[in-house]
Amino acid sequence: MAKVSVGLRGWRFEEAEIFDEDGEFKPLDEIPDDASERLVRLLALVEEPCDACYLVHGEADISNCRPAEIVYGEPGAEVLLCGVHEPDFLYWFREAGGSDLKGTEELQDAFHEWFADGNRAPDDYGGLEHVETAPEELPEPPSPQEIQDRLDAQREEHRIDIKELASDASAEE
Repeated sequence: MAKVSVGLRGWRFEEAEIFDEDGEFKPLDEIPDDASERLVRLLALVEEPCDACYLVHGEADISNCRPAEIVYGEPGAEVLLCGVHEPDFLYWFREAGGSDLKGTEELQDAFHEWFADGNRAPDDYGGLEHVETAPEELPEPPSPQEIQDRLDAQREEHRIDIKELASDASAEE
């Protein structure tokens, strides 16, 4: 089965892990922990600006930031990038020691510091060619509210009522 990106390019998921036989998203409790953590995190990231644009423009001029298209790194310590700034990240990662931080929480801060110090990829540095095959065939990811409702329902299913257990134990004695 193929790997797919959802919402932003970068994090890739095994189709069979996140989609059911009908091509719809599986319930979160049926998705492996790592994949469900990334899916839930993506919901918070898809509307965010590119980190590099934000470092250039800041909060005061956030309207000039491009939306993120790509995510690299680990949930909670990810780097969000637009297509214009992806070559900067790739250069930093491949040529300036960033790959030493792969899989660590330090990756995000280290790239931000490198970029904020004025470092950039050379003008002729090639990026990464992303191949999108039939993105229109992917179902819409659940909304943040739907994800929250699913999580609440799962918690409710696993909730233990101590008072009920105590009264059941008393009744058995």
